This record gives sequence, structure tokens and C-alpha cells, in this order.
Amino acid sequence: MRLHRLDITAFGPFGAAQSVDFDALSTAGLFLLHGPTGAGKTSVLDAVCYALYGSVPGARQGGQGTHLRSDHAEPGTRTEVRLELTVAGRRLEITRQPPWERPKKRGTGTTLDKAQTWLREYDAVRGAWKDLSRSHNEIGEEITQLLGMSREQFCQVVLLPQGDFARFLRADAEARGKLLGRLFDTRRFADVEKRLADRRRAIEARVREGDSALLTDAHRMQQVAGDAMELPDLAAGDPGLAVAVLAAAAVARSTARERLTVAHCGLTAAESTHTRAQADLADARELARLQHRFTEAQARAARLAERAGEYEETRARMERGRKAETVAPALELREDAENAHRRAALEEENARRALAGDQADSGAPGLAAAARRAAEELGSLTSARRAEHRLTELLAERAGLDREERADEDTAREADTWLDGWEPARAALQARIDSAQEAASRAEALAARRDPARRRLDTARRRDRLTSDVTAAERQALDAGQRAQKLRGDWLDLKEQRLTGIAAELAAHLTDGAPCAVCGATEHPAPARKDAGHVARDAEQRAFDAHQEAEREHGTLERRTTELRAALDAVTAEVGDTPADRIAAEVTELEREFEQARRDASALHAAHEELRRAEGEREQRLQARQQSAVRAAARLTRRDTLDREQATLAAELTRARGTAESVAARAAQLERLAAVLTEAADAARTAEETAVRLKDADARLADAAYRAGFDTPAAAAGALLDPATHRALQHRLDERQSEESAVRAVLAEPETVAASRQAPADLAGAGERAAGAERRLREAASARDEAARRTTELDRLSARAEDGARRLAPLREEYDRVARLAALAAGTSADNERRMRLESYVLAARLEQVAAAATARLRLMSAGRYTLVHSDDRSGRGRSGLGLHVVDAWTGRERDTATLSGGETFFASLALALGLADVVTDEAGGVRLDTLFIDEGFGSLDDQTLDEVLDVLDSLRERDRSVGIVSHVGDLRRRIHAQLEVVKDRTGSSLRPRGV
Repeated sequence: MRLHRLDITAFGPFGAAQSVDFDALSTAGLFLLHGPTGAGKTSVLDAVCYALYGSVPGARQGGQGTHLRSDHAEPGTRTEVRLELTVAGRRLEITRQPPWERPKKRGTGTTLDKAQTWLREYDAVRGAWKDLSRSHNEIGEEITQLLGMSREQFCQVVLLPQGDFARFLRADAEARGKLLGRLFDTRRFADVEKRLADRRRAIEARVREGDSALLTDAHRMQQVAGDAMELPDLAAGDPGLAVAVLAAAAVARSTARERLTVAHCGLTAAESTHTRAQADLADARELARLQHRFTEAQARAARLAERAGEYEETRARMERGRKAETVAPALELREDAENAHRRAALEEENARRALAGDQADSGAPGLAAAARRAAEELGSLTSARRAEHRLTELLAERAGLDREERADEDTAREADTWLDGWEPARAALQARIDSAQEAASRAEALAARRDPARRRLDTARRRDRLTSDVTAAERQALDAGQRAQKLRGDWLDLKEQRLTGIAAELAAHLTDGAPCAVCGATEHPAPARKDAGHVARDAEQRAFDAHQEAEREHGTLERRTTELRAALDAVTAEVGDTPADRIAAEVTELEREFEQARRDASALHAAHEELRRAEGEREQRLQARQQSAVRAAARLTRRDTLDREQATLAAELTRARGTAESVAARAAQLERLAAVLTEAADAARTAEETAVRLKDADARLADAAYRAGFDTPAAAAGALLDPATHRALQHRLDERQSEESAVRAVLAEPETVAASRQAPADLAGAGERAAGAERRLREAASARDEAARRTTELDRLSARAEDGARRLAPLREEYDRVARLAALAAGTSADNERRMRLESYVLAARLEQVAAAATARLRLMSAGRYTLVHSDDRSGRGRSGLGLHVVDAWTGRERDTATLSGGETFFASLALALGLADVVTDEAGGVRLDTLFIDEGFGSLDDQTLDEVLDVLDSLRERDRSVGIVSHVGDLRRRIHAQLEVVKDRTGSSLRPRGV
């Protein structure tokens, strides 16, 4: 990378445009950048860094870039940095403009412009520049990729800050690690350490989870096994936990199986005893049953002997009942005949009571003949009944015609009255429709005006509020501007007074024998003295801070005033100067008119519906009037026809009615007479027939009783048994015979007889012995079941524990492997003898490379006396890996770099910085760095050492490099001819090239 040209405008202390021609300065190889303290030497380097990366180094970086603008610049001049360089064989031009608050082109106040960036490349073939990009991100990525360095690496490698490397020499291992980590980007190795630690914790958690499940199974097995299992005194995650748990489980299973075998033997013995006891109990029960059976049979035989007479009497009664059953049909036949004759005589008497006197004594034939004559006369009245029914229909139809005539007259009269008022009603309805339509149109027009009127009212009210806000903001901004201007004048006065007396302030820190921070001399013959008007640095800083705070406040108020004024202009252009009260009154009147029009328009639909219904009703009334006229003509014809038919039917009915009121009345008389005569004839015939059947039944009954052995029919009837009594007596006889057979069978059983001859059975003793054997059998079965359940549960839990241990074994092996790697990478493992972390190990290798590269220049600067070596020894109780020692060839001793003197520390740090630049350059992919800057520190060297250092720097020209030295040491101005001087005054700093 070679710098060609740098253009600065309104940047840092440079109020006007400044240019640096690095090609001219680099001709001699070494050039000096010098100027008084605070003039802006470092700002030149900041401009280079800002052009490349869009930010400045370290603590000077902050905010959004607005702090980079020069306070000496004109308000209309924009801050800009343009850098022309060659990198990776490409000639590029980078232009950056940070954000700035510029004056508005119209009106007062300021507005914020965004940051701008341009990247161009020189096309040697065409001899012109071509644009590459205007994107901040794209340009940043392109430059970082071409240089191969981040901003922090660039500031350490190209802009060599000697103070940082002097601190690096004296720093401890942790501080060196932080710096080297930033330069060489070893975060990936720290990420590896973190990744291993995280993985170790994750696997450890899974191992602990698996061990916890294993311990849970072990506790359950202990609960099942009881005292047969002892848990190992280990916790989750302890080595050997799985082996110990499985061993304890195996012991518990073996003990459980032994107990199960013992329980099986006990159950077998209990079952044998129980079988014998049950057999004895069954024998005793059988003996007791047989003895009880024999005793009971003897008692039943005694009871049968006592009731022998009752049995014989029952058997004789059953015999008489069987004989009487042969006479039962004749008895039933005679009883039925008697009942039928009694009913027939009663019915004949009732029927004759309804007849007239001359017919009451007639026989059945006479009554039947009278009934036939009444039926014949009734048949002759059928035609008269139809005529009478038709006459009734004619009268009803004539009445309906009269009602219809009256209804039609009413309908016609009502229709005429309604139709007479139709035209005025229709005109009134049409007027209502026209008025509602007009109101609807008016409401639509007013509705279109409502929203704009409301928005206009809101805008007017916002205009009034903004007018008040703008007035107040302008007053506040004016007061803040006056205060900021006054504070700026006070600060500039104090700054000028302090610069005038800066020599006295620096002289106050001089000590005999100590080098001057400005010239490096150790003797101070005539230090400056403070006068009465001297201004201290803290006083100037307080004034500057007050000025800055006032400027920020003023800027904030100006921006707020501008924003308010812009908003006021916008709303004023929209609403004008019309007062808000007048607009509010217009809106109120508009709302009132709209509501009235909307209410009037709401009647439109109802008026349309009413007109439609009125027109429909008119059509209905016209049609009804026409139909009533047609029906009236038809009624006249129908009424003449009905009158003629009515006269014919009336004559016919007069003849058929006779003395009755009507034909129906005469027919009813004949129907009743025929029915009474028919009923009386039937009843007489039935009475005669039942009397004959009763006489035959008496003869048959007497004959049946005699053949059955009874003296009279009454005796046969008394011996007859009803079904219930017959079943009861037969049941007694059957029970007697069954009982006799059962008693004889029991008394003849050999085993029952043999049992009766033995001693009484001992049921109580046999029951107690059987109960004891059953209880012992249940206990043995429970013990066997409990032992089997315990064995099964232990087998299940052991199998689950073994399965869990098998599944956990690969995870535990992985945990052991990852834990060893994590401890080794973290430096906590016993295998890591020097307790060196992985990142520290990598940084130690980098530091060893840096020390080797720095030694090549340090030997030249120190005339071969000093050599930098890397040390991985531990310091105190800390970790090793980032130690840095210096070997003194004069003494042959190795000592810490913190023991170097001020001058030695300077050239050692310079050598370290140059060596680091070489290593980082190689790390960045071999990008050639043709331009370097070295910042301060030369005042601490004596003349001989300074010559040797300059020789080393001058040797860099052999590689076609140019080195810029940033210093205000006067001796360097005599030794280095190519110079860039930074001159400061109250209007801002400026750059002056010399010797080029």
C-alpha cells in the first residue's frame, strides 16, 4: 500500500482546504511531520484512517462523524477527506463526507445532510477515473479485503503509536493477550475454547441426567428389595456409579430369588396340609349329613303313621267325585237351557210392552205380518225425502244470493267513494316523494363538504398552536445563540491566554535530570515562569465544555424552530389566514343543514312504498267494482230458476207428509213401528224354542244320575268337585305316596344305616383344623406372591438400569473425551503443564514471530546489545505463554523488558512495532506496506542512539518504503530535510511542505 495524495477540507483543526503530496514527501524515503502541540499532526493520520475506514482511531472515534468537522470552517463549507493510494496494484481514490448540519437554502436554520462516500479507480488504459461504488458498506468491505487488515490492525501496523508499544513492553500477560488478540483476530480459538466448554457442560448435564435416572431406579430397587440391597455412596456424575448400581442390583436379585425358592417350598407344604384338612372336614360333614338324614327319615315315617285315617277319607271323596264327573255334562246342559228360557221370556215381555193394545196379544206370525206392512210404507217415502232435502238446499242457495247481493252493493259503494278521492291522494304522495328526493340530493352534497370542512378546522387549530410554538421557539433559539456566542468568545480568550503561557505550564513539570517532553534535553537552565494572568488547562476546558454545551443547545433549538416553522408554513398554505372561530361556525352550520336534510330524505322510501300500495289498492277496487256488476246480472237469472223449482217441490211434499210435520217425521214414525213389531215377533219365537229345549234337558239329567249310581240329580250335583278342590285333594294323595316312597328309600340306604350306627360326627373340630390349614395356606401364598413380585420388579428395574447404563456408556466416554479436551484448551488440565490456554498458545506463537522480526532491527538500533525473546514461563500463580524478555549481550543476562530505560524502551518499542508490522502484513496475505508513520518518542534518545534509529528507519528505503516521523523534536528538523509542517493560529491550522 502506497499513499499518493491526501486532500482535507474542514476536518479537525483544518478550517480551510489542505493537501498533502505523499509522492513528493516520499522521494527521500524519510519525511518529518512536525508542528506545535495541538496543531493537528495526529489529525493528518486521522484523516488517512477516516478515508480508508470511515472512522478515526481509538478514543477520538464517537458519535455519527459530526465531531470531525472543524470549528474553524465556514458554515457553508462541507467537511471532506479525499485519499489517493495504490493497493494490490490498483490506484484508487476514496472520498468521504461525514454528516453535517448545513444552513438551509431557503429560510433560516439548518438541516442535516447524510454522510457520503465515493470510490473511484484509475484506468491507465483510458487515462481517466471510473466510479466503482457509492455504498458505505461495499466500499468498507472492498478496502478491508484489499488491505487485509481491520482498522485496529491498520492503526497498529501503519500508524505506529510508540506509546502503545512502550506499554506493551511493560504490560503483563493479560494486557499483551488483549492487544495481540485484536491484531491477529484469534477470536476463533477463544470460540473453540468456549465451544468445548459449552459442549462439556451440555454433555455433563446429559450424563448427570442419565445418572439421576439410574439412581432413581436404584432407589426403587432398594424400596423393593428392602434390606437385601445397599446403595453405593455416590452422586450423579461420579465415576463408577453405573458399575456400583448394577453390582448392588445383581446382589439384590440373587437374594430375592433365594427367598422366592424358600417361599415356594413353604407354599407346597401348606397346600398338602390344607388338602388333608379339607378331606377330613368333608368326611365329617358327610357323616353328619347321613346321620341327620336317617334321623329325619324315622321322624317322617312316624308322622305318616299318625295321618293314615285322613288319607283314607280323602281317597273316598276323590272316588265319589270321579263318578259325579260322568253326570256333569247333563247338569251343565240343563242349567244352560234354563238360563236361556228365562232370558227369552223376559225379552218377550219387554217387547210386547211397547206394542199397542190390539197388537200386544198377537202371536209371532201376526206380529211379523204387521212389521212387513210398515216397512213397505216406509219404502214409498224415499222420493219424498230427496225432494225435501232439495228444497232445503234451494232455500239456502236463495239466502246466499241475497247475502252476496248485499255484499256486492257495499263493495261497489265503498269503491266509488275511495276512487273519488284517488287523484288528490296521489298528487299529495308524489309531492312527498319529490320533496324527499330533493332533500337526499341536498344531504349528499352537504356530506361531501363535511370532511374537508372538518379537516380545514383541525388544520386551522393546528396552525394557531404552531404559531405560538414558533414564536416561543424563536425566542429560545435567539437567547441560546447569544449565550453560545458569548461563551465562545470567553473560551477563545482563555485559550489564547493559555497558549501564551503554555511554556510556563510545561516548565512546571520539569525535573533536573529528567528529559523534557518537548526537546528531550535533561538540563533546564532557564524554565519559563507563570505570570499573574496565566490560565490553567482545567479553566480552559471548563470554558470549552460550556461553549460546546451552549452550541449543542443552540443547534437543538434551531432545528426545533426550523421544524416548527416548516410545519407552520405547510398548514398555512393549506388553510390560509381564516380565523379558526369562523371556520368552526361554518362547520357547525354545515352539520345542522346536513342533519336536517338527512332527516327529510329519510322519508323517501316510506313515501315510495305508500304510493305503490295506494296504486295497488286502486287497481283492486276497480276490479272489485267490475266483478260485482257481473255477479249481479248472473244472480237475476239464477233467482228465476230457483223460484220455479221451489214451487214444484212444495206440492210434492204436501202430498207425502200427510199429518206429519215433515216427510222426515213421517219416515221416523214408520221406522220406529217396523222395528218394534220385528223385535216383538223375534222375542216370541225365541221364548217358544227355549221352553222346548228346557224340557229335553230335564229328561237327560235324570237318566245320567241314575246310571252313575246317584238316587237323584241333586245328589250327583252335591258329589261333583270343582277343579280347585279336585287339584287340592289329588295333591294331598300324591304327596302322601311320594313321602312314603322317599322314607322307605332312605331307611333302605346301606350307607345311611351304617352311619346311624357310628358315633356322632365332630364338625367343630374338623372345621377349626381346616380353617387353620387354609389360613396358613393363604399366608404361604402371599409370601410366595410377594417374593415373586419382588423378583419380577427387581428383574424389570435391573433390566432398565442395565439398558440405561448401556445407553449412557457412549455419552460418558464422549464426556470424558470432551472434558479432557476442554480442560486442556482452558489450561486447567494436569496434562497442560504451563496452564496455557489455546488462544494464549496461538498468541504466544505470534508473539515469538514478532519478537524474532523485532530483534533484527533492535540489534541494529542497540549496536548489537539487545535481543527480544519470547518466554512461556509462568509469572507467579498466573498462566504462562505471553512473556517477553530482553537479552543483554553485554551481561549475558535475560531480564524483563520493564527494566529498560526511557530511550531503550523507545527504540525497543519501535523495533517491536516494525516487527509487528511485518508479521501482521504477512498475516494479511502479504500486502506490501510502502508508507508507514511513527508517532513521537524520539526526544528520549541521545545523539548516537538517534543516529542508529534513523539508520534503521532509513534502511526501510531499501524496500522502496517511505516512513513518516511524527515529532516536534528540533534535532529531527536538522536531520530530516523532507518535512510537512503543521502551523496553527486562531483561524485554524494549515499544512506547509518544506524541502520537497
